[in-house]
Amino acid sequence: MSTGQPLADPLGLVAALAQEAAGLIAEMRAEARTELVRAGGRDFHVGQLFGRPCVLTLARIGKVAAATTATALIHRFDVGAILFTGVAGGAGQHVRVGDIVLGETLLQHDLDASPIFPRWEVPLSGLSRFATDPALSERLEQAVAGFLAEDFLRLPETSRARLGLTRPALHKGLIVSGDRFVNGHAAVAQLRADLPDALAIEMEGAAVAQVCHDYGVPCAVIRTISDAADDSAHIDFPVFLSEVASHYSYAIVRRFLTGG
Repeated sequence: MSTGQPLADPLGLVAALAQEAAGLIAEMRAEARTELVRAGGRDFHVGQLFGRPCVLTLARIGKVAAATTATALIHRFDVGAILFTGVAGGAGQHVRVGDIVLGETLLQHDLDASPIFPRWEVPLSGLSRFATDPALSERLEQAVAGFLAEDFLRLPETSRARLGLTRPALHKGLIVSGDRFVNGHAAVAQLRADLPDALAIEMEGAAVAQVCHDYGVPCAVIRTISDAADDSAHIDFPVFLSEVASHYSYAIVRRFLTGG
């Protein structure tokens, strides 16, 4: 499997929380040549992951944390591209827990400098939606196809049953980011009314996309839907995070990097 596009080296690989990247972190730590660099309050794992040069780190939660992490990857580690992976709440009516959303564009749903600038537009940029890299996204789409066909079934049956995971699907489109955990029916309904094409809600991706746009670095964002971003989100999210998130990220990133 190949998109015909080589990966830029090294790849900056980011998740917000340790549970989302536990398997990937363990994989890099097992490699004797991996160097641990402490910078900006974060641990950057620098070395090889599945045979590819990578810099793996945890951004922590929120847009500022994500932006500073992306900037450090670009300036300090000279990455050729950035991939953000992790979980998100479902925004689209047809998006279900366990589904995967591949971000084609990203927007900050809580940014509003109106009436000076249009709502959601990043001031002085002329943009509200920041696009991800088509070549990276194509490669990710192929990796997800392999995951859904094979790796998903390796998830423990008890976890799948507990969370009602049956036939996950891939969705491509808009991911929205904001500095609040959306977990109520009223908030989700308002978001859907304002941005009816939004598929997933999270707290970091749009900031990473903006930084990558500013520096001309390709980026991609992929999210696994952990909850419905409704009144039960605070219950579903921790369970999904502990039992499922790392399995998704590990298997998809492995296929993404190896082309397998």
